[in-house]
Amino acid sequence: MLNYALVFLVIALIAGVLGFTGIAGAATQIAWILFVVFLVLAAISFFRGRGRAA
Repeated sequence: MLNYALVFLVIALIAGVLGFTGIAGAATQIAWILFVVFLVLAAISFFRGRGRAA
């Protein structure tokens, strides 16, 4: 998930440099959403893993 967020961020940066502002804005929003989903899933995984006995 984090890998896809970084890919979309790179796409947004390249599109922004080339002047494709619409594509850059969309890719930035997708990257932001994927990053937030990654953080939520990582937090859930962290707290679920703490409750189990080793």
